Amino acid sequence: MVEKGLTIVYTGKGKGKTTAALGIALRATGYKKKTCMIQFIKGSWHYGEMDSSKRLEPEFEMVAIGKGFVGIIDDKSPKTDHEKVAKEAIRISNEKIQSGKYDIVILDEINYAVNLNLIEIKDVLDLIYSKPQNVDLVLTGNYAKDQVIEVADLVTEMKEIKHPFQQGIKAKKGIDF
Repeated sequence: MVEKGLTIVYTGKGKGKTTAALGIALRATGYKKKTCMIQFIKGSWHYGEMDSSKRLEPEFEMVAIGKGFVGIIDDKSPKTDHEKVAKEAIRISNEKIQSGKYDIVILDEINYAVNLNLIEIKDVLDLIYSKPQNVDLVLTGNYAKDQVIEVADLVTEMKEIKHPFQQGIKAKKGIDF
């Protein structure tokens, strides 16, 4: 009997959505399960998981596709560039989900990509509905749509109570990136 793969959503305005997904990957690696993480937004910056993910190979693969955070800080790319890359991320996500190579596929910041109108909610629902029964699918990012929440098996909302940024403390290596 094939074990049912879950659809898991980490959303909300608090920190920890990607970190929770990486926790699943770390745990799964301990059981020699194969995980692929596709990052929809974070592709242009350097952050710790880009290097640490290599230490989890061959069980863990990370694919950073995005052109970076959209419309903030140093983003000089036109929105059409972000849309093109996000659509490519959908194509690659479908390929990885259907490949039969992975037990878990993490779609990092996919909810945010929908919220920014880089991809359509239909694209996300198609990924969820078409996934093989045994694949666990993890979707992260703020602003998860009601349709995604409705079909998910597990939804956790991260709620910010307090943040160091409010005290003028900048993002910290190893904690924030």
